[in-house]
Amino acid sequence: MSEQTTTGTTGLPAPAPAGTAVPPLEVVVVTYRSRDLVDRCLGSALAHTPPGTRVHVVDNGSTDGTVEHVRARYPDVAVTVRPDNPGFAVANNLVLRSVRAPVVLLLNPDCELHAGTVDHLLARLAAEPDVGVLGCRLLTADGTLDHAAKRMIPSPLEAARYFAARVVGRRGGRYTAPDLDEHASGDVDAVNGAFMLVRTSALAEVGLLDEAYWMYGEDLDWCTRFRRAGWRVVYDGTVSSTHLKGGSAGVRSVRLNYHFHRSMARYYRTHGGAPVPVRAAVTGAVWARFAAVATVDTARRALAAAPGGRRAA
Repeated sequence: MSEQTTTGTTGLPAPAPAGTAVPPLEVVVVTYRSRDLVDRCLGSALAHTPPGTRVHVVDNGSTDGTVEHVRARYPDVAVTVRPDNPGFAVANNLVLRSVRAPVVLLLNPDCELHAGTVDHLLARLAAEPDVGVLGCRLLTADGTLDHAAKRMIPSPLEAARYFAARVVGRRGGRYTAPDLDEHASGDVDAVNGAFMLVRTSALAEVGLLDEAYWMYGEDLDWCTRFRRAGWRVVYDGTVSSTHLKGGSAGVRSVRLNYHFHRSMARYYRTHGGAPVPVRAAVTGAVWARFAAVATVDTARRALAAAPGGRRAA
């Protein structure tokens, strides 16, 4: 399996010094104004992981008391505090550079682990040494599937058609890996970064998250790099966890929508493998959709702010 270097991948995990206790699993939770979410996440992480698991919280400049709350209620959780919000990849990489466990779980603060899920997935990693990344079935608050839990990445041409269709309000597409039942298990192009169980030896070969992604897309990029290095990316729908989708980020603002579209454009520039005209078509379609979304959102908020207008969601 060959190494592939991407921005932000330097400083990979080093072997633990002789005599150092090695935890069976490390969990990384990146928080940003997550005080109202983090209890269910951390409580489940401490309850439903193997004894000796090391749980980390990296806080990206919260001002809502998240850090103080975590330190007071979860003294065994390692807390790293940043004064700013440099993004999801940068925050996770702070821990990934020094992880000692053979497996690390990236977990969103709006996720809640279910009993038995992590144990099952760890046993699967032990039984299938060619699996680098594992995801599970993620259920939203109403019990329905978060379709981003299992994804098939469209070709550049399919992506261009998808984003162009979204500009005029059409939906659809195969990015949700529809051929794989949500309760089944199988190889996929990508799983959701909200719950991503990663083999540390594979991480040491593939590299860290690409810090050029501020938010969104870094999980697609990472899974693509794992697969290209020869590691399998697997969705296991026989076990589940809860994902209050959007809970850690809230409703997408224009800024978040900008970063989402910027990440998609970057992904296809980096991994498209298509002729320049096709990559240009993808980029154009992505930014056309962002322009449409931003225009509608701005108009909606202006209308809500007008006298007698309805409050924006």
